[in-house]
Amino acid sequence: MLQGSILQKLYTAHHNTERPLNFGVYYKNTLIALCHALEDFILESDSSPLVIAAFQKGKFYLEEADRYGELANQARQITIMAAPETGFGDHPTSQQQNVALVNLDGDQDPVAQEWHLIIYSPSYMAMVLCQELSEHDYAQTGFPNHDLERKFYGFWTFEPDLVQQALNIAIAHIGTYNKSLQQQLEQQLETIDQQVGTVEKEDTGIVVSQLVNYLQHSQQELLNQRQAQDEAFSYLPQAQTLDENLQSNEMQAFLRMAQLIDQADLNNPMAAAEVTALAEAMAQVLDLPAWQQKRLRLAGFLHRLVPSLVTPSKVDEETEQAPSCELIPSVQALRAMPQMSAIARIITHQTEHWDGTGKPGELAYDSIPLESRILALTSYFQNRVNDLHMREPHKPREETLSQAYSECQQQANTVFDPKLVETLGLLVAGMQQGMSLEAAQPKIASGVWLIDSQQQETPTFN
Repeated sequence: MLQGSILQKLYTAHHNTERPLNFGVYYKNTLIALCHALEDFILESDSSPLVIAAFQKGKFYLEEADRYGELANQARQITIMAAPETGFGDHPTSQQQNVALVNLDGDQDPVAQEWHLIIYSPSYMAMVLCQELSEHDYAQTGFPNHDLERKFYGFWTFEPDLVQQALNIAIAHIGTYNKSLQQQLEQQLETIDQQVGTVEKEDTGIVVSQLVNYLQHSQQELLNQRQAQDEAFSYLPQAQTLDENLQSNEMQAFLRMAQLIDQADLNNPMAAAEVTALAEAMAQVLDLPAWQQKRLRLAGFLHRLVPSLVTPSKVDEETEQAPSCELIPSVQALRAMPQMSAIARIITHQTEHWDGTGKPGELAYDSIPLESRILALTSYFQNRVNDLHMREPHKPREETLSQAYSECQQQANTVFDPKLVETLGLLVAGMQQGMSLEAAQPKIASGVWLIDSQQQETPTFN
């Protein structure tokens, strides 16, 4: 990581803290799809954002200059950082009043090796923060011959705190080139911060849905190139890896959205991790196969994408298809991914009731997916334990667990699967005797399944 770069400064600020940054590796085509999706939502946002982008070189900005001209019509301010090249300052977009160019010293400034997009408004915050691998980083494979194979490491997020921190670092860096622009950006940032909380947040589910569409479109382009046996692409050794990198980021989008939901719940910020830990423990007691446990784990992390109450939707009883859930864009996007359709079905039906009175499909008994039944019970139990502890923090843990479990027993045979309630009773008894379940936030990286079993864990239930 280059010293003095924006990525390095943000990483250092979080090093040895409770929230260390986890980086992944991204190929160029993945970053293009990510940035285009995040940028396009600016046009649909109700507020004018502050946008800072780092393009490495002027020629890369010029490839996107027309797009940025359109974005400038909606944005409060756009600032472009890049090493200047011919035509960098001549494009019409560069002449717009709310567009500023910062000429980076390409030989000395580490930011010239970075690819950034930072979007900050009262209702919509997002960013991509990456740095290109050096020739040394490629090791034996050597620097790629094809542009699509260029690799970057870093991360992207919707988390407001991280976006704001990166924005402050970027503005300070801009100040080393242009003090007056720095002051202008700081004033705009202050104005935005005053508006935060006074306007309604944008629906992240819509952003995620659009983002997945962009990534899938990029995947389709790769497939078309293969089928056409394009000479330049047919010899590209990383074709499969490029495709997997796109799929990985589709999954990342949902995990990041789920993470945002947890962070917004100040009273229960570890809900997803704790429900997942409970669900995994129950799956082990039930001796479910490894593939089903893995699927349940991912569904546990994503279960809050579906509200506790879902607007009823008719189910096709003949085909037993899942409801369309038009009001939940993120679930629609999940269904569009073949490898995630089962997860979408699981989290959709977690609000069903054992006796068939639940929503959205009024499914009953074993027609409700087993994983959905497990999530329904564990999420209710976790929420009740958390609520009871918040109300009576000095009450013995054993009593809190007993009370929450008693409420689950009262709803056996109506809301919850009675056999699963009995299984939960075994776990509760174990926890009352000192057994601890480990709850860990998922490490969001570039792996296809995105779940790192080596991630540092923190005990929650004991």
